[in-house]
Formats: sequence, structure tokens, C-alpha cells
Amino acid sequence: MKTADLILTGGVVVTMNDRYDVWEPGAVAVREGAIVAVGPAEEVEREWTARQVVNCSGHAVIPGLINAHTHAPMTLVRGLADDLRLDVWLVGYMMPVEREFVRPDFCWLGTQLACAEMIRSGVTCFGDMYYYEEAVADAAAQVGMRAVCAQSVLKFPTPDAASYDEGLRLAESFIGRWRGHHLIVPALGPHAAYTATAEMLQECARLAQAYDVPIHIHVAETALEVQEHRAEYGMPIVPWIKKQGLLEARTTAVHCVHLDEGEMHTLLHHGTGVAHNPTSNLKLASGIAPVARMLALGLNVGIGTDGPASNNDLDMFEELRLAAILAKGITADPTALPARQALAMATIMGARALHIAHLTGSLEVGKRADIAVVSLEDLHLTPRFHRDPESIYSLLVYAAKSQDVRHVLCDGQWLMRDRVLLTVDPEGLCTQALEIARKIDYFINLREESVLSKLVAIGGVAREKTFEVQVKVHLTDDADVLAVLTDGTLPIVKQSRRRQYDTYFLFDDPDRSRLRYREEEILNDEDQVADVRYRLTLTSDTKEREFPHSVLLSRSRFDAPATRSLRFYREYFKPAAEWEVHKERRRYHIRYGGTDFAVNLDRVTHPALPAYFLELKSRTWSAQDAERKAMLIGELLELFGVGEQELVRREYLDLAREHKESEGPATS
Repeated sequence: MKTADLILTGGVVVTMNDRYDVWEPGAVAVREGAIVAVGPAEEVEREWTARQVVNCSGHAVIPGLINAHTHAPMTLVRGLADDLRLDVWLVGYMMPVEREFVRPDFCWLGTQLACAEMIRSGVTCFGDMYYYEEAVADAAAQVGMRAVCAQSVLKFPTPDAASYDEGLRLAESFIGRWRGHHLIVPALGPHAAYTATAEMLQECARLAQAYDVPIHIHVAETALEVQEHRAEYGMPIVPWIKKQGLLEARTTAVHCVHLDEGEMHTLLHHGTGVAHNPTSNLKLASGIAPVARMLALGLNVGIGTDGPASNNDLDMFEELRLAAILAKGITADPTALPARQALAMATIMGARALHIAHLTGSLEVGKRADIAVVSLEDLHLTPRFHRDPESIYSLLVYAAKSQDVRHVLCDGQWLMRDRVLLTVDPEGLCTQALEIARKIDYFINLREESVLSKLVAIGGVAREKTFEVQVKVHLTDDADVLAVLTDGTLPIVKQSRRRQYDTYFLFDDPDRSRLRYREEEILNDEDQVADVRYRLTLTSDTKEREFPHSVLLSRSRFDAPATRSLRFYREYFKPAAEWEVHKERRRYHIRYGGTDFAVNLDRVTHPALPAYFLELKSRTWSAQDAERKAMLIGELLELFGVGEQELVRREYLDLAREHKESEGPATS
């Protein structure tokens, strides 16, 4: 007889091989981390003996589950910012926290916590993409799990790289150190098309082929991503990344929620794997991937949990059940994605999607011994029918829970016996994770106290010259002002015509902050829109000082480019109130008294305020300079023939609010 290290015998052996063999009672023999025999228990035991024999009666012996996509360290931000849209969640909360906290020790701890959770769910292998991926790889290897670890590369600065060039160097160095490891497959992780440049993706493709390693990339996760990509590049995402050479490598495309038929065929032609993340896509309202169609075409589609910050768990039993049910619901076909196919997606097909099916994903001789043993004896699994040979798949997919997993082996090594984790300390990890959470809570709470802090957190803020000196005048008509501006008395440096659509967010903070979102259309001589600009400006409703002629010295202001939608800022800042002011503006930049001034002739169209307004403005940086400019503004007012009774001491927002209140109760 031949000798093995371990025999698992007496259970229902669900092989997930090409024939979908199921042996009951069956047995699996393991030697030196590999499967050396699998089949009916009587046959295996007749040919093999072992130093350790485990009776698996009343259990299913299945391939270890494969989580095809996650961000393991994000266990440490689980539940931090839920029930938000993807852009608010990612840009408003995740990225600022990551910039502040993500370091190698953070990634190592978060990954160990993730591994403990996944092992309890019967997972023996996962596909990961994050920062400091070497720490992720080290943590997984120490636990004894298999992983495809993709080092993230983005076109902007990340916690571990100041530029994508540095990110590529980091990825290449990581690959060089981990290639050939018995558990870890290093990979490249260009985050997504919208966070990459063409040159960056081309270099990722070159490195992947040069080192023969996989690529992991998010593709077509949201409808907005697809829409904006088409608008910018004139083609869908898949053909564009193909054009950069990415599909020539062993690539896994993650999400793929919004693919068209042609894109699916392209992925199939190139042997690209797909990682389907049903819970995350639903929770973030990204949509439902056309998985049934992908499978019908022959694509290898694995199942992933996505990161625990957007799921919020790593439970693969929950995930594969949802994948099967969703496919039925979205196609109105109860035969779509049957249980056996769902389990295949979480095992052998997931291995193919990650390009590691030669190692794992099924119980076959020669493959590594990545095995989960699942109890079939609890109440929710009773009774069990034997009439239909497919019933074991239904039991595992529709009825089994992660807590039914009793034992887990990876590479022939025990990771869990009788629900006891053997290679990781869950209590110690939880203690450390709670301390990290306390620090993140403090960081977020401090930031939430100030509108400026929240603005700084999402980037792009520049503090303008410290103060602005300005005056506003109410005019019955603009003829006198135009006459002065056109008679050559004042040298006009440049002029323009604009339409401004301002949305003001008002806050109940101590500074009584006001954040203005401005969409500004610059018009040409034919009254057509020549350019559109978006800007954020943060001020308060209090003024530093008032000079003669109602010239006001405003407090400091902060400007930032408005790179996100109005909806994003509304959901991110959560203002106490919101007001809109629209106006048509003729702007003149003039020189007077050796000083630059902006002269604005405005007509407020929403709410419709009577007649015209004249604004005179200049930026300043000291009290002495402010006084001088206030004096010059007084002279300009005399030049324009403005009387004291025409001066206005309020901003357009205040005038708009007064107008609305005079008409009736405000609805904002």
C-alpha cells in the first residue's frame, strides 16, 4: 500500500472536476501538500494508508472556495461609511482615511483579520488588490492561505507611491521578490481605466508579459464610469484596455457590470477571467452584471466579495447563493445559473478566472490540497434527499452557511479544525483592529467639525490672497455705468460675458460657513457657450470690516476646482440648507490708480431680482492695502455716479433669500 500524510474519508466528495464527479462515501488522500488520490472511499482506502485519517461522515468534502476579488486590508474600515454612492464613499471617505492611515502594518493587520474571516467561510484562496501588497502577501503566507496579490498602480499619488512611475517600480520589485512562492502569485493591479493613463496600462501589460504574471483590473463597474469613458475616448472600456495591450496578459476583469455583447466576446477571445461581486454591486447600487450571458458565451466567471468596506463581509457562501438567485431574478428564468454552476464559480471557475486552475479549484490528483469540509447535519440542512444526484449542489448553495464549515486545509496544511483557527490569533487581531478604529473615528470626527477640513480632505484646495475688498450697487439701469466703461476714461484690460449658476450650501457651524458651487458658462460674440468652468468657494457670512461707501472687507476664502458633480458635494457635505442664484454677468477687468479691479454688471435671473447690480472687487493681502483699495473703490463709485442710497450691503445669496421670504415661506 502507498502511504499518504492524510486521508479524508466517509464524506460526500464533491470534486468539481470536468465530469463533476461526486463520490459518496468518498475519500481524498493528501501527501506533501498535493492530492494523490480521490474517489470512492473503498477504492482509496484499499490503495492508500495514512498517518492521519479523518472521518468525514455527515460532511461534504469540497474544494476550498476561491474569493476572486477583494481588498483584504479594508477589514479595518468595515462599516466606516455605508449607504453612500460609490463616488462619495470612495473619494469622500475611503481615500482620505487611506492617505492618513494606510501603511504596511495597517495592511498586514487588516489582511490577517480578513484571512481569519475567510478561512471560517471555507475560503482557501483569494484575489487581492491594494496598497503595500507585499504586506498583504506576507500576512496571507504566514496564515497559510493561497492568494493572487496585485500591487495597485494608479495615475495619481497613493499611500505607497507618489506617482504611477513609482507605483510601477514598486510593483516590479514586489513581483521579483515573490515570483515562485508556493502560496503567493504576485500580480499587477492597474486600478481601473478611469484611474490610469494609456502609457501606464501599456507599461503594466509589458511588465505582466515580461514576468509572466497576471493582471487584476476593475472594469465597467458603474454606468457613469462607462458613460464618461465613452465621452472621453470614443469607445467602450474593454476595446480601450485591449488597445493598450492589457488583454494580451493573463488578465482578470473585475465587476464587468456594464459590458455590451461585443465586449464580452472580446474578453472571451483573449481568455480574460471575470470576477463577479454581487453583494458589493448591489450595496453600492452599481447594478447587476450580466453573468448568465457571460456564462452562456463561455467566459470564466469567478465570484468575489469585493472589499469588506463595501460588502461588508467576506462570506463566500452568502456570495455564491446571491449570485445564483440574482441571475434568476434579472433574467426571469429560474433555470439560469443552477446551483452546480454557482459552486463552480466559487471553485474551479474562480481558479480559471484568476489563471491558477493548474493549482487549485477542484479535487483532482496532482492539484494542491486546498480543501473545505462542510457539515451537512444541522437543522437548516435537514432533511437531505438522494433522488437527484445534483441535490448536493443545491444543499451547499441554497442552504449551507459559512458556520457549517468545520475543517479547512490549504496546500495540505490545517488552517482550521472543528471551527478552531490554527494559524492566526483572532482575539489578538480584534483587539488591535479596535484600536485602529478608535483612531479613525477620532480622525473623521475632527474632520467633520469643519467644512474646510472636509474640503481639504477631498483635495485641490488653494487659499487665495487673504481678503477681498468689494462693494455692491443696485442700479435701475446700466446705461451710466456702460457709458463710463466705453468712453475711454477707464482702461479695460479684458472683458467677457458669462452665465453663472450658483448653488450655495449653508452650514450651522460656528463660522456659519457658506460653500458655493458655481457652474459658469463663458459666452463668445455670438452668444454661444465657448467654455464651461466649475468652481467651489468657501466663505462665511460675516465680514471683517466695513469701510466708507459700504465697501466690505471679506474674510479669507478658499477656492477649489469642482471636479465632482453637484450631487456629489450635496451628499458629501450634507448642508443644513441649500439655495440657488442664477445670473447673467458682463465682466470688465480695469486698471485704476495703478490697481486691478473687476467690474461686474449683473442681472439676477433666479430668483428674478429687479434691475441691475454693479460689483467692484479687488483682492488684497493686508489691512493697509485694503484701506487704499477701499478709497479707490470710493472714487470709482463717484466716477460711475453712484449715490449712497444705491449701495447694497448684502451678498446675492442674502438678497435671494430676502426675495423668497417676501414671496412666502422658503422651501429650501
